This record gives sequence, structure tokens and C-alpha cells, in this order.
Amino acid sequence: MKTLLSSLALILSLCVIGCSQQNNGDEVGQTAPKTRFATIGTGGITGVYYPTGGAIAKIVNAKRDVYGLRCTVESTGGSVFNVNAVLSGDLEFGVVQSDRQHQAYHGQKEWQDAGPQKNLRSVFSLHPEAVTLLAAVDAGIETFADLKGKRVNIGNPGSGQRENAIDALSASGIDYTKDILAESVKAAEAPGLLQDERLDAFFYTVGHPSGAFKEATSGRLKTRFIAIPNTDDLIKSFPYYAKTHIPVSFYPGAANTADTQTFGVKATLVTSAAVPDDVVYAVTKEVFEHFEEFKNLHPAFEVLTREGMLEGLSAPIHPGAMKYYKEAGLKP
Repeated sequence: MKTLLSSLALILSLCVIGCSQQNNGDEVGQTAPKTRFATIGTGGITGVYYPTGGAIAKIVNAKRDVYGLRCTVESTGGSVFNVNAVLSGDLEFGVVQSDRQHQAYHGQKEWQDAGPQKNLRSVFSLHPEAVTLLAAVDAGIETFADLKGKRVNIGNPGSGQRENAIDALSASGIDYTKDILAESVKAAEAPGLLQDERLDAFFYTVGHPSGAFKEATSGRLKTRFIAIPNTDDLIKSFPYYAKTHIPVSFYPGAANTADTQTFGVKATLVTSAAVPDDVVYAVTKEVFEHFEEFKNLHPAFEVLTREGMLEGLSAPIHPGAMKYYKEAGLKP
């Protein structure tokens, strides 16, 4: 009998210890939640989208133990791809040109047949992006009109830059299907093709300074940036465009002696209505709470302001982002 009672006491003690350990585990679980993953779709590795995604991921991942969230970055085909991948659930976030965000939400351009993409949500805006045209000096291209008959890369299908290039050409009465020899390669391939004399010029909508243009202006072949005319007409027709310029100081290898006038859009971070509020809240809060650190992660971010990061958003702001903006006293 005494042995039986001792055995029962031992079993009871083990149960108490087990329950205590389980409760402690639950408490630990509250401070170290199970890790979830969020992928940010960007663009080509030589553009600013890819390091932008990396900068966001770096800031958020520093608080991985707090949020149980790990951000990863994926190089993609650009804005159109990112919008579609976010809405299909293949990506949680995507860096998208402001014009493409507007077109997707309102069912225009590539989304005309599919209709308005009402599940698209804004998070915040990022750096300005200039519609940039670089030409080989030997190609004899000194003005925009000189593009006629030349081999010009307008960007791969599905990229935001392609639509910008077509808008720029159309504003000057140039039909890309007839007046130029249009190429459709990815932005990352264009600098090499220009230096190999397989292109005469290429468009790229990107934040500056850009690795692609540093590469293209530092090779054997001398190059120059070409000003884009008729920007007033473009901005009147498409309100998501704005005037901007390309600083000559960024590219000492180019033949230019002054800044190049052009127009541009903004890079924006988008997500889907299906992405949980706490995930979007974490990303938004960490970027804004570490704003100065974030600005220092890339030269293109130098012009950012907190208020400016709430401009250029056509899709509704995600509730997770809005929660932080209200807490921080920011007014989208």
C-alpha cells in the first residue's frame, strides 16, 4: 500500500512539473511567436527596387523576435508582375510604380480585361523614379527626335518602364511600333547591350543613382542622357506623372555637362487585402520608426519625408498601415 501511494505521489509530481513546463512554454510563445514569412517582390538587381526591398527587409528583420516575421526579397519582372503576384498570394508585398498602382486599381492598361483590382492595397510611397533615356554618343542621338530609326529598348512586357517609354514617345509623336526598332529586354540587360553596340539607346524608369546607369556610363562606349520633351502635356494627361531631373553629378562618366530634364513617378509598396493586419502594421511601423536609418540605406532615399511617403497612393491604404499612421498622428 505504501509503495502504491509513493507511486501515485510520483505521478502527481510529474504531472505538476509537466503542466508548469507547458505553461512556461506558452509564456515563451507569447514573446517569441512562431515565425511567419513575407516576401517582397522588387525588380531587376541593378535597379533601385531590389535594394529597396532589401532595406525594408533589413529593418523589419531586426525585430523578428518581436513580430515573429521574417521578410525575404525576390527579384522580379517589375510592377505589373508584382501587382499580379501580390493579388494571387504569391507575394505578400511588391514595389510598384505609382502609375501602375493607379492603373491596376482602376482596371486600366494591362488590367482592362480583368477589371479593377479592388483587393490591391497601398502601404506607403518610396523614392521618386525618373523616366530615363540613355544613348550611345556614336549613335548620333542628341535629341529625343533623333530616336527615329534607332534600336531602342523600351523595357520588357509587364514592366512599368515600358508604359512610361511608350507615353514619352507618343507625346512626341513617335510610334514605337513603326518609327523606332523597339527592343523588349529587361533593364538589367540593357547596359551591356548598349556597350556591345547592339542597342543605340534604352529607357529605364528608376531612382537615381542607379547601378544600371553607372554600368552603362562607365564602359568603353561614350554615352549621354537625353532630355525628354513635352512633359507638360504628359503631366496634364496623366496626373500621376511629375517633372524631375537626373543629376549630372551622379554619373561622371556620361557626356552630359548639366542635369537632364525629364518626368517620373514614385515607387510605392503595395500589398493585398488578404495579408493580415499585424503583418502590414509591423512592416509599416518599423520603417517609419527607423526612418533615418532607412534613409541612409540607399542614396535614392535621401529626399524622403514621412509626409511624402503618404503621397501618390491610388489604392486604399491597408488597415494595418492605417493603424500605425493613426497612432503616429500621420494623415494620409
